[in-house]
Amino acid sequence: MEQGSKNERLLFIYAQLANGLTLNKKQLAMHFGVSERSIQRDIEMIRDFVERESLDTGYLNHVIYDHKENGYRLEHSSQMALSNSEVLALCKILLDSRAFTKIQINAMLDKLLECCLPEQNRRMVEELLLNERYHYTELSHKPASLDVLWEIGRSVKENWYLELEYYRPKDNKTVFRKVKPAAVMFSEYYFYLAAYITDTDSGKKAPYKEDPYPTIYRIDRIQNCRILEEHFKIPYRDRFEEGEFRKRIQFMYGGKLKRIQFKYVGYDVSAILDKLPTAKVLSKDKEGWEIQAEVFGDGIDMWLRSQGEWVKEISSKVI
Repeated sequence: MEQGSKNERLLFIYAQLANGLTLNKKQLAMHFGVSERSIQRDIEMIRDFVERESLDTGYLNHVIYDHKENGYRLEHSSQMALSNSEVLALCKILLDSRAFTKIQINAMLDKLLECCLPEQNRRMVEELLLNERYHYTELSHKPASLDVLWEIGRSVKENWYLELEYYRPKDNKTVFRKVKPAAVMFSEYYFYLAAYITDTDSGKKAPYKEDPYPTIYRIDRIQNCRILEEHFKIPYRDRFEEGEFRKRIQFMYGGKLKRIQFKYVGYDVSAILDKLPTAKVLSKDKEGWEIQAEVFGDGIDMWLRSQGEWVKEISSKVI
C-alpha cells in the first residue's frame, strides 16, 4: 500500500510539473500526509528521471527551485544542439568525405563528440566509429588548407577580390588569376571555389557583365592565395545564388548553362533524379523515362557517357 501511494504521489507531482505548475514542498507534504523530506526525495527522483530522459529525447529539461515563487517547477530548455543520432550521422559523413588528413579528421571527430554528447552516449558513438576511424584512408592529394578555406570563405562573404596562383594539371602549368569569389563548395572529396575571372597572367580582362558563368577551381590546387584590399560589387539582380547554382553543377567542371534531354532505360530513375536536382520526367513508356534537366559545365557529358546503354538519345542546348 505504501509503495502504491508513493508511486501515485510521484505521478501526481510529475503531472503537475509537466502542466507548468510551481509546487510548494510544504503544501505537498500536507496534501499527502507525509514529511517534507519524503517530498524532497520524490522531487529528486523526478529530477533524475527528467535529466536521464533528455539524453534520449534531445531536449534539456530541468526541475528547478524558483525562489520568487517559493516552489519547484519544470524548466523547458530548447532542444540540444545535436541529438545522438545526428552526431553519429555527421561523423559518418565526415569520415566518408575523405577530405581531410587522418590527424585533422580525428581532431574534428573528438571535438564534435566532446562538445555535443554527454560522456555516457559519447562512449557508445566512439565504439560505433572505432573501426572506421582506424581504417580511415587519406586521399593521395594534399587536402585544402583549412586556413586557406576560411580566408576564401571570408572573401566571398565580404566581396574582396582574390589573387590566385593556380596549378593547372592539363598542361602542368601554374597560372595567375584575379577573381571575384562567388562560393565555396564541396563535392566528392574536394573543396572548390566558384569565381569570376577579372584578370589573367596574359593580361586579358573578363568583366563581370561579359562573364556570366563562374570558373571552378579546386582549392587544393591553389598554390598561393592573397586577399586584396579591394572590394567588388555585384548588383542585387545579378547576385550569385549558390543554392540554385549547386542544383545545376554536380561535376565541378567549367562551361555554360545548358538544358539537356535524354532517355533513361535503367531500373531506378530515382538515382538519376537524385544526381541531377533540376531533372524532371517529361514522359514514361515501356522502355524508360524521358528526362530533362538544366546543368552547368561539361562534366555532365562524361557522366552521361559513363551510364553506358542506360542512357540514350542525348541532346543539349545552351540556355
